Amino acid sequence: MRLCSYLHQGRPSYGVVDEGSGGAAVRDLGSLLGARAAGLRQLLADPNGLNDAAIAAVRAPVLPLDDVTLLPPVTDPTRVLCVGLNYHDHRAETGRGIGDEHPTIFVRFASSFVAHGEPVLVPRASERLDYEGELAVIIGRRGRHIGPADALSYVAGYSCLDDGSVRDYQRHTSQFTPGKNFDASGSFGPWLVTADEVPDPSALELTTRVNGEVRQHATTDQLIFDIPTVIAYCSTFTTLEPGDVIATGTPGGVGSAMDPPRWLRPGDVLEVEISGVGTLRTPVAAEA
Repeated sequence: MRLCSYLHQGRPSYGVVDEGSGGAAVRDLGSLLGARAAGLRQLLADPNGLNDAAIAAVRAPVLPLDDVTLLPPVTDPTRVLCVGLNYHDHRAETGRGIGDEHPTIFVRFASSFVAHGEPVLVPRASERLDYEGELAVIIGRRGRHIGPADALSYVAGYSCLDDGSVRDYQRHTSQFTPGKNFDASGSFGPWLVTADEVPDPSALELTTRVNGEVRQHATTDQLIFDIPTVIAYCSTFTTLEPGDVIATGTPGGVGSAMDPPRWLRPGDVLEVEISGVGTLRTPVAAEA
């Protein structure tokens, strides 16, 4: 299933994206399951949530996809954990060494993400907004001290993510937090593809485009720390909860590494496409 969160006539809801002969539509699960699960995070936390969603989708009201405003798939994750420097070519273009013994982990706030179709914002404080196309992993059940062999069983699904980065603020100190958390500087979506539709997350193709120009292209088998390793590592220091998001890292080709650097500008269109998952498309605008 492809699960999305959205607004319809001002009402927040969630549903299953369905591409039938009549065009793309959303089957409104929120109208049927909203009393027990207010959003996708709560649906994932229910052990029977995904099964019941599949059953309910058959009789759920159908809305044209064009009539809804998409939100980030999980609008209220408890945690957004991000892996830095997790592709060799990106590590090389940043001038870092061969690698570290453990993953580089930092956090983002949910307020730093916009949804598919919503503009990412070049902030007033800086013109150095950069893109980072990534595969996002969404956790489906609670876990601590998860072993790598079991890690994928904790995954609810996958999505596309732009770990938008304000580079000068990122580099003010050794801590990434300011540059990774400007409001509306990144994006997440358009939906969550359930794990049963992605049997091997190490066999996906990731492409980032700016105004149609390919800037990044990689396959997820090039990750330095693979998804099971990252999940296991994160679960050693925090209890992972349903709806938590792990951004797995970006490949080489970021704008800051070009000569001269190529920052995102108002009027640009950014796309992050991942095979089997979808295409996250966001315009770029200036912060008001």
